[in-house]
Amino acid sequence: MPYAAGAEGQPDVSGRIRVRRHRTHQDGDRRAGYLMLLPSAVVVAGVTVFPILYSVWMSFHDVHLTVNGYDMRFTGLANYGTLVHSSAFWHSAWFTTYYAVVTVFAELILGMLIALAIYRVQRLKNLSLVVMLIPWSLITVVSAQMWSYIYNGVYGVLNAILQALHLIQAPVTWPGTSTGAVLSMMVADIWKTTPFVVIILLGGLQMIPAEYHEAAVMDGAGPWTVFWKVTFPLLRSSIALAAVFRILQAFGVFDLPFVLTGGGPGNATTSLAVLGEQALFQNLHFGVGAAVAVSTVLMVLTLSLIFLSAFRALVEEGA
Repeated sequence: MPYAAGAEGQPDVSGRIRVRRHRTHQDGDRRAGYLMLLPSAVVVAGVTVFPILYSVWMSFHDVHLTVNGYDMRFTGLANYGTLVHSSAFWHSAWFTTYYAVVTVFAELILGMLIALAIYRVQRLKNLSLVVMLIPWSLITVVSAQMWSYIYNGVYGVLNAILQALHLIQAPVTWPGTSTGAVLSMMVADIWKTTPFVVIILLGGLQMIPAEYHEAAVMDGAGPWTVFWKVTFPLLRSSIALAAVFRILQAFGVFDLPFVLTGGGPGNATTSLAVLGEQALFQNLHFGVGAAVAVSTVLMVLTLSLIFLSAFRALVEEGA
């Protein structure tokens, strides 16, 4: 009961008044909280939501620059029709999807192995975390420029090491071929972003009670059984979180190919983001560039949903 009865069985009016005042006070605090969040919500909407919606709106228009600014003419799905009949778009879509799947899969495997190794090392755990964060802390442009020096065919350190080991006879320009450029990008990306996966998975490992592993070992389970039956199912949320974040980042890759390969040779490493930049800022096809951006978002959402569904089915099958 929200109030107590009086001495003669009458309701305690003062108790009802106190409850009403408490609820009024809570409502006032809630309104004050909303008012305090309003400025930040307006800023977030202005810098994120509005550009996204405006890009969608622009993708349905043919945009031309004029003396007074620009002119927009509604064309419906014409820009998307241009993309459907563009071999460059389909090549970029295939490359971006292939690049995202391979790099994310490799990063999840390496990240899991490194996270398990760090989790079992107690004495040097802090030092290992600091070393792991160095690649992730570097700006991608700086990292890409560093890898361009490593891959350089004249003074690159990679050629010097491989020649010293007698694995190659002459210097190789690694990003000079289509296959070499793609592999060079993947290695650079995996080196930089694997620590991000390690940090997420290591946090998930530390949240698993040690008693679960001890009980499995006492029941006679081996290391692989303990991992597959205990550790892996309990890490599924951390793995899914890391994978979704990395898929989003991999599909939006721009600075790495822009600095390391320039999208070449030819269009071998032209991602969807690079293709959109070329359409928007080099060719001034604003409607087509906006359509590329919107199509990329739809592809990312589709691939993320497919991954989450497949991962959930895998976990339920192994449970």
